[in-house]
Amino acid sequence: MTHEAAFIAALRALATDPAARGLRDDAAVLPVAAGDLVLTHDMLVEGVHFLPDDPPGDVAWKLVAVNLSDLAAKGAAPLGLLMGCGLAGGGPDGDDTWDAGFVAGLGATLAAFAVPLLGGDTVRMPPGGPRTLGLTAIGRAPACGAPIRGGARAGDVLWASGTIGDAGAGLAIARAGRGDATLRDRYRRPAPRLAAGIALAPHVTAMADISDGLLIDAGRMAEASGLRAAIDLDAVPLSPALAAWGGQDRAARLAAATAGDDYELLFAAPPSATATLLALRQPLALNLTPIGWFEAGTGLALTDRAGAMPLPERLGYEHGA
Repeated sequence: MTHEAAFIAALRALATDPAARGLRDDAAVLPVAAGDLVLTHDMLVEGVHFLPDDPPGDVAWKLVAVNLSDLAAKGAAPLGLLMGCGLAGGGPDGDDTWDAGFVAGLGATLAAFAVPLLGGDTVRMPPGGPRTLGLTAIGRAPACGAPIRGGARAGDVLWASGTIGDAGAGLAIARAGRGDATLRDRYRRPAPRLAAGIALAPHVTAMADISDGLLIDAGRMAEASGLRAAIDLDAVPLSPALAAWGGQDRAARLAAATAGDDYELLFAAPPSATATLLALRQPLALNLTPIGWFEAGTGLALTDRAGAMPLPERLGYEHGA
């Protein structure tokens, strides 16, 4: 049995939903009730999105989680996944130990999120080529409709879920090989806010996830909405672990707001929805924090307790920048 065939055989044990057809067909067939589907696709490349020595089970978790985060931003409930794997090049057996760890981690991840693997494809990378992984997530849109990135209106409040900057610190800790494991795991194993996305969708005018950094993603929401986003840097929520690791001064807060990989939700809502949104904190067991507002204009406006401040040169992560 070839390395690729063995890998697919291992995946077959995970793809038990009838729609997957045992991974023995060229396509999955997924029955759905009436309503809109939400589809998203993200890739992870070794050395770009994960470190070569990150545990393979954590890479599997992150691959699924970042795609489910896109569904969360649309208030969508996951229906299934299609995965593409660029297996490590080299000898005839590839890297069986890494692949076995990845499959085991993928199985645990699918169970944790109760989402089925429906199919996909595998290829062998050229010798020395980075592992390259892709995932398509399919979800069912909420009855109220999937929120768009560009729906904010002047006067809307800008909100963020959870805490910001943990994953950026976690990446530094993973690279150093020492430090707070809680922060490290926020980088390796992000938590897609699926329940929050479903609960928030009826109340928001715009929503997206924070993947490349709070500031750059807020700027994208403002641009798509034809408005300016005004952000109070002091209102950006930091975890106690991050504050203990890097402090809470202006530099630390700017680092948190530009770090990326948080996979929290960023959303706009009218002031009249504030009480409703605050009431969701307890049932969701999740912090929801107003951090600014939308107004006429373009771009971003940034303030803190000292007043207006210039934007940092780098707002977040951009490929090729």
